[in-house]
Amino acid sequence: MKIRLDRTMCDGFGFCAKHAPKYFSLDDWGYASLTGDGTVDAEDERDVMRALLDCPVHAIIEITEDDAE
Repeated sequence: MKIRLDRTMCDGFGFCAKHAPKYFSLDDWGYASLTGDGTVDAEDERDVMRALLDCPVHAIIEITEDDAE
């Protein structure tokens, strides 16, 4: 699984960092940043998917093979 974060859409709810702190951090104002290159380890996919689904503004996007082409 691979994801990206659209920081321009982030409103600072922080659910991503709560569910998947290994992949998301919050800046001083509470806005998210992606940690790493967006590649998600298989054992962390459930937590990252929860973060993706709980994001109220849909700022987390799963990259599919079709997107990569």
